[in-house]
Amino acid sequence: MRPEALCGLLAESDRLRVYSAVVLGADLPSAVADRTGLPARSVVAALRRLQLGGLIDAVDGRLVAQIDVFKDAVREHTPPPVEAEPMDPDRQKAAILRTFVVDGRLVRVPAARAKRRVILEHLAACFEPGVKYPEKAVDVILRAWYSDYASLRRYLVDEELLGRENGVYWRTGGYVPV
Repeated sequence: MRPEALCGLLAESDRLRVYSAVVLGADLPSAVADRTGLPARSVVAALRRLQLGGLIDAVDGRLVAQIDVFKDAVREHTPPPVEAEPMDPDRQKAAILRTFVVDGRLVRVPAARAKRRVILEHLAACFEPGVKYPEKAVDVILRAWYSDYASLRRYLVDEELLGRENGVYWRTGGYVPV
């Protein structure tokens, strides 16, 4: 069953209340009416519709909610994951970037120097070679990546990917696409 059909079955408040009562243990129409406060006619109509939709079954004269239909619908109709374009042509570097950069943000700075260097080289690519940046501009660029932008700025300078003098920064290293 499609997820939209499930939502449609439960979009009407009486059916939602009836289904909820059955999920919570009401196993006879009279028990459903007691728990929901709905008139018997509304309960019977909702039960009929929910049975036709496959959300409720009658087993040995008792009502049973079918809850696995939700998981089945999601599993059956979930689109396949989209392969993200690698962030680097090198597979090892791309794997490191995938681990530490999620949704365009750095989730944490790697402790291992080699992995941190890969991340820093990726960040250094945000700066144009030959352009001088005031410290505030560097902070704005790095803040878009990570909340502790000052640490990133320090790491970039320490790894000689950015040069610094009198509060002005420029790119001094890292990969440059040709």
